Amino acid sequence: MNIGRIIGKLAVPLAIGAVGALFLLERRRPLRRAVESKAIRTGRNLAVAGTAAAAVYLIERPVAEKAAMLVENKKVGFLKHVGLPKWLEQLAAVVLLDYTLYVWHYLTHRVPALWRFHVVHHVDLDLVTTTALRFHFGEIVISVAWRAAQIVVIGVSPASLRIWQAFLLTSIIFHHSNLELPKELERRLNKLVVTPRMHGIHHSIIEEETNSNWSSGLSIWDKLHGTFRDISDHDGVTIGVPAYRRPEDLALTRLFELPFLEQRPSWELPAADKGNER
Repeated sequence: MNIGRIIGKLAVPLAIGAVGALFLLERRRPLRRAVESKAIRTGRNLAVAGTAAAAVYLIERPVAEKAAMLVENKKVGFLKHVGLPKWLEQLAAVVLLDYTLYVWHYLTHRVPALWRFHVVHHVDLDLVTTTALRFHFGEIVISVAWRAAQIVVIGVSPASLRIWQAFLLTSIIFHHSNLELPKELERRLNKLVVTPRMHGIHHSIIEEETNSNWSSGLSIWDKLHGTFRDISDHDGVTIGVPAYRRPEDLALTRLFELPFLEQRPSWELPAADKGNER
């Protein structure tokens, strides 16, 4: 039985189910009060997500799958030279992919050319389930080289890649949701994985808070690198990027144009919004 292939086939249906379930649950138990109209926000997020999905299926997935096949056929990469049992190799691949994604996420915030594209994900005034899928297609295209390097250097087989993709997709849908969990439950989950409050801090309009909690799956990377903020810091958080809070900044066409426009200082809060700063 090829577990990786089975998980790969189930990933998309499970992700759709997770989005639907969390979409309904966050309406019943919202963690943060909504700022924008839900219909407008959802339509805009899904439109941006659609172009990102096209980039994934047309560019990222073919490259990633070919890289994984190269690893499998030519036995290249770190894990192919360690000689681990198959199950342990797959587990190690998922962990190492998760860590190198932490590094990539850090770079998207620190390298101005990458932030131009990643900021499109952050300018939402609300953080909800559909935000998990809302990335500029340009960011997806640029990340393809990093993804290929991850796979080849680590030595990720096709099965390991599919398992990680399913884990990552489920994780980001969960921790981007606006679902209020009991704090004690979330604190326990937070010892292992990223949770809604933890990631909510990362989407704060406060620069020091955004520059924390970069993990996408396992929460250990922030703890190891000293970039972890406890979920207690989520109380009263305001979501978004200070420089892009006006309605015209959030228009669909402007989001597609944003990486190619002259960039404002992201963390300078407009005078009209100073009252929202904590």
